[in-house]
Amino acid sequence: MRKLTREQKRDIAAIAAKGDADIDFSDAPPVLDWTGAEIGKFYRPMKKPVTLRLDSDVIEWLKSGGRGYQTRANWLLRHAMLHNMRERRPARREPVRRHTTGRQRKVSFS
Repeated sequence: MRKLTREQKRDIAAIAAKGDADIDFSDAPPVLDWTGAEIGKFYRPMKKPVTLRLDSDVIEWLKSGGRGYQTRANWLLRHAMLHNMRERRPARREPVRRHTTGRQRKVSFS
């Protein structure tokens, strides 16, 4: 992410100093229909600074993509984590109910 300019910081400070009653919402009508809303779209997990020892060629490869190599490393690790979690998830088996006729039937418990 790029750093904020002085003007942007000044504008943010001016907005933060305003109270809720001082903000004019007349040009922004209230949203009444939330059917298209996406839950968690802007969620960002907390980040923790860590010290990590990586091979120099791995660091060089990450940095070769330009700025944001730590973000790329995080994305790659998250992708691997989610893939690994999907593989380890036990397959959900539906219970089988046995009938006296000897036939088996899948039963769904919803």
